[in-house]
Amino acid sequence: VCAAPPPPTTSHPPKTLMDTKWVTSELAWTTHPETGWEEVSGYDENMNPIRTYQVCNVMEPNQNNWLRTKFIQRQDVQRVYVELKFTVRDCNSIPNIPGSCKETFNLFYYESDTDSASANSPFWMENPYIKVDTIAPDESFSKLESGRVNTKVRSFGPLSKNGFYLAFQDLGACMSLISVRAFYKKCSNTIAGFAIFPETLTGAEPTSLVTARGTCIPNAEEVSVPLKLYCNGDGEWMVPVGACTCAAGYEPAMKDTQCQACGPGMFKSKQGEGPCSPCPPNSRTTAGAATVCICRSGFFRADTDPADSACTSVPSAPRSVISNVNETSLVLEWSEPQDAGGRDDLLYNVICKKCSVERRLCTRCDDNVEFVPRQLGLTERRIYISNLMAHTQYTFEIQAVNGISSKSPYPPHFASVNITTNQAAPSAVPTMHLHSSTGNSMTLSWTPPERPNGIILDYEIKYSEKGDGIANTVTSQKNSVRLDGLKANARYMVQVRARTVAGYGRYSLPTEFQTTAEDGSTGKTFQELPLIVGSATAGLLFVIVVVIIAIVCFRKQRNSTDPEYTEKLQQYVTPGMKIYIDPFTYEDPNEAVREFAKEIDVSFVKIEEVIGAGEFGEVCSGRLKLPGKREIFVAIKTLKAGYTEKQRRDFLSEASIMGQFDHPNVIHLEGVVTKSRPVMIITEFMENGALDSFLRLNDGQFTAIQLVGMLRGIAAGMKYLSEMNYVHRDLAARNILVNSNLVCKVSDFGLSRFLEDDPADPTYTSSLLCIPAGWQDPHPVDSSRGHPTLLGHPASVHLSTQVINAVEQDYRLPPPMDCPTALHQLMLDCWVRDRNLRPKFAQIVNTLDKLIRNAASLKVIASVQSGVSQPLLDRTVPDYTTFTTVGDWLDAIKMGRYKENFVNAGFASFDLVAQMTAEDLLRIGVTLAGHQKKILNSIQSMRVQMNQTLPVQV
Repeated sequence: VCAAPPPPTTSHPPKTLMDTKWVTSELAWTTHPETGWEEVSGYDENMNPIRTYQVCNVMEPNQNNWLRTKFIQRQDVQRVYVELKFTVRDCNSIPNIPGSCKETFNLFYYESDTDSASANSPFWMENPYIKVDTIAPDESFSKLESGRVNTKVRSFGPLSKNGFYLAFQDLGACMSLISVRAFYKKCSNTIAGFAIFPETLTGAEPTSLVTARGTCIPNAEEVSVPLKLYCNGDGEWMVPVGACTCAAGYEPAMKDTQCQACGPGMFKSKQGEGPCSPCPPNSRTTAGAATVCICRSGFFRADTDPADSACTSVPSAPRSVISNVNETSLVLEWSEPQDAGGRDDLLYNVICKKCSVERRLCTRCDDNVEFVPRQLGLTERRIYISNLMAHTQYTFEIQAVNGISSKSPYPPHFASVNITTNQAAPSAVPTMHLHSSTGNSMTLSWTPPERPNGIILDYEIKYSEKGDGIANTVTSQKNSVRLDGLKANARYMVQVRARTVAGYGRYSLPTEFQTTAEDGSTGKTFQELPLIVGSATAGLLFVIVVVIIAIVCFRKQRNSTDPEYTEKLQQYVTPGMKIYIDPFTYEDPNEAVREFAKEIDVSFVKIEEVIGAGEFGEVCSGRLKLPGKREIFVAIKTLKAGYTEKQRRDFLSEASIMGQFDHPNVIHLEGVVTKSRPVMIITEFMENGALDSFLRLNDGQFTAIQLVGMLRGIAAGMKYLSEMNYVHRDLAARNILVNSNLVCKVSDFGLSRFLEDDPADPTYTSSLLCIPAGWQDPHPVDSSRGHPTLLGHPASVHLSTQVINAVEQDYRLPPPMDCPTALHQLMLDCWVRDRNLRPKFAQIVNTLDKLIRNAASLKVIASVQSGVSQPLLDRTVPDYTTFTTVGDWLDAIKMGRYKENFVNAGFASFDLVAQMTAEDLLRIGVTLAGHQKKILNSIQSMRVQMNQTLPVQV
């Protein structure tokens, strides 16, 4: 912020309207009576000839002598100053003086638009003349002394007519009027704060401040507005407001009264009071008034670099590249470039090229090659590269780049290294298939590894009964095998791996297959399958036809006996158990609106303001005053003009849904307006709006117990909806509304029907909107058990594709900052992959009630690992051999709470843990289904790792 400039302090000379000092000819002013004032010639103190008026009728009483000037033009001024120079004789110095002798006289003025005064007009009296003041001398003189000149200045105003006369009244003094000067004051044009202010007349009163508007001088720009100075009654500038400063490319000059252009080799990037600066290194100007210095050839400035920063160049190539090849992986290390280009944002890129044997042709590596920590934008000078092909020539280019490398037309400088990979084991088998199964055998096949890295010698197949830790292995020379000696109707987990001269590759992911209930090939079943399916289809069609005929006959019979009866779907399956009815099951959807929503007369509704926009129209706030009830605030959804009948039906369907609900944590429907335009849905008004924006606006304002209480309200509302068999399908913070008492209510019921139109192919996209994948159950959306997944969703949101991939790989977000451990555990339970293991809403409400009753449990904060979080899609199973104790292993899988349970039950070694079953976990106190599954999955991985490390028998 620029401070206002100091006001100019120069005193400006007044402008004269009349001055008798310079008049040498007769003044010829008007006198009354003629025996009063007398015009005489004399000399001033400098012996210059002057014309004066004098009067001295002191010996006669009742003197009333008037003297009037000629007409004086006002010249648009509002206040006039009069300077009087005069002498007065001391009455005591006059012998035999009567008591009527005076030593004062009066000053008057008279305004007129024209020079119309005469000897008798206006009347010689105070009204119409306006008295300015009674003038008394500071010094008088006696007969023996020379005349002592007095100077008095008086002002009068405001003036409004074209001109005026001055008049002097003598009441018996002996005096001489040496000179009279009429003038006015003004503020001359000036420059202040790089702004020009015009000449300005003073105001009508001595204390008046007249505003003068200013404009910036050439090549200056406003800093603050308005630009103005105040002219006071003395003709001086004061109280400056606003200011200008020199524009970019210009600097102050001539004592801040000019803005001159920056010279060669100089620049000024911003508007301001500062001077021009020399160009930064490696830059120059091509003309005056430069706002930026352009970079010299070979030098550049990044988009984020300030204009006064030096131009820099691209870095030179990295030095001293060292490569270390280990079969099909590689470690590269290098030193910094000799020249970093003058910048401190040095990064490295590693380019991988696969080459022919003679290295005559090289192409970019495919996406299977992995770079750790990353391929581009490296800050460290070391990289680990894996998943290379065996016995292959590679060239790696290590590029050095900085913030201006993208500006250069040339590719980055790089250092290259050539390597050849060694023998490597084959990659994992991607998929397995079941060809046939009997009660004691299965025939399996699989796809060969994508990267065999040599000739495959054979395959090793490992299989075990599900839940049994004992594994069996067989080998096969081809990519298929028959497993014999199996149990009937049993589930088996099967894995396979390939072997080359370099050894075994990794096992494939465990795949589950099942034998048949009885011993016998399924081939016969496959052959008979068309016949079975055809028979079943024919039977099903016959049943459907019979049912349709029965229904038609029943309806005809009922309509003939009671034509006035209208069938309604029953709302209560059992006494006290209300069930949600889909309004789209009605043949006439308007009937559902009439049944579930109350019609409100539009005269009872008052719309006050628009607070948002919905899918079908505007959302407003207003008031509802029903007869016999108090006025209440309401939210009003309106249907926009030009709607189709389908849009109207879809719009009112939400009211048909809401009208069936009555719960303190579900938004309440007041009624609908359908008999006038616009069509309206009226609900209770929620003062604090949507929960997501409310929490962001009040971040950090609520205690943990308050937030859990709000969450409990949401769960209670969803419990009520699920008990009514209603599936919300879009539970998110944006669809939860908060009232003034922090009560949360579930809203937005416009989605469910559109997700159920095609039960055979449910989809996440409806005709109304697209649901963000971050809020969705990974299972098909036609399952009502998807809601707990939505309840556990925190504020963090990743890209939809990443979220879907991550969830499918069992990734779950870490606890948010300051999140209680118990609450994060509830989130994890809601995120269990198997929807049958997730808690029901009744269980969630009970859990939250316990947390509210035991507030101390909310003080235990979940720990968040410092440093870089686990990559979103990195789901590597920890190797149990890296842990020294079972407790360390439990901590690694976030199940450290059960360490004492394991120790007390005697499971203190990994060999014992690897043999545990679900019954063992339940027996030692792991009762939550989600925790059981997590621990069992890790135990299964432990068994796999143990089998891989068993010694090979020769």
